[in-house]
Amino acid sequence: MSYQQFDSDIQIGISACLIGQKVRFDASHKRSHFCVNEFGQHVKFVPYCPEVAIGLPVPRPTVRQIDIDGVIHVSRPDGTMNVTEQLRNYGKEVAPKLEDISGYVFCAKSPSCGMERVKVYTEDGKGSTSDGIGIFAREIMARYPHLPCEENGRLNDARLRENFVARVFAYKHWQTMVAEGVTKHKLMVFHSQYKYLIMSHDLIRYKEAGRLLANMSDDINDVAEQYLAILMAAMKKMASRKGHANTLQHIQGYFSDELNRAEREELCQQIDDYRTGLVPLMVPLTLIKHYLMEFPKDYLAQQVYLQPHPVSLKLRYGY
Repeated sequence: MSYQQFDSDIQIGISACLIGQKVRFDASHKRSHFCVNEFGQHVKFVPYCPEVAIGLPVPRPTVRQIDIDGVIHVSRPDGTMNVTEQLRNYGKEVAPKLEDISGYVFCAKSPSCGMERVKVYTEDGKGSTSDGIGIFAREIMARYPHLPCEENGRLNDARLRENFVARVFAYKHWQTMVAEGVTKHKLMVFHSQYKYLIMSHDLIRYKEAGRLLANMSDDINDVAEQYLAILMAAMKKMASRKGHANTLQHIQGYFSDELNRAEREELCQQIDDYRTGLVPLMVPLTLIKHYLMEFPKDYLAQQVYLQPHPVSLKLRYGY
């Protein structure tokens, strides 16, 4: 299965302010150009603003996370307008309704929606740490521990952006397979499509996935859940140039009988140039895809690694 078969059905949860809704405390928004103008061409966003949903007005006084005797409260700096339980309860109410989403983009630093590094103030307001998690976001991530999640600011980084989108498409592929009913055969086919993508991200988990599937004597649903955990943990780890180069060299081996000496040396050089940072990933990938068209190989053609997301997003051009 390729991403083209289901990209129009992908739903992504998102903080409402990131798609341009003026729901922030000052009646402004934080519209994400990437989400709305680029990623939005391939997915449907499902927006939520928990602060408005629990009845806070627009505009409204700012709220913050405050540590009071080891317990996090969300309120105004002076402790009034405490909305901690309302936000938590709203998260618990929404979470079960998100079974079909394939990712979530949270608004960074928000006391309700921040995915990480949210400021937590001391009770006297004279100090703070940046180790909090938004009250609403925590409920969503706890309910779906393997769901691809990211923050708007981090999506400005080319590698983080590509990593998030690749995880979203992989997660959707997984959801589609599960909806049709998991079998040992389907799980093996799924893994065969993702082997090189996993390898490029995390060689240790690549081997772990192989060992898991080599002995599928346990309940298939338990095995599937274990596999999903390995897959998403592997993909969350940023693929390094070394990891990509190692994967590309494995793929190169499939053409050893077809390429002449000059062609092999050219491909080797392009992979090495990528490894050392002289060229972007698309340079050796483009040559490999050319050889795949010239010398078709069914196993390679099904590899998600070669095209994990739509070409139009141009996510592999920047690194």
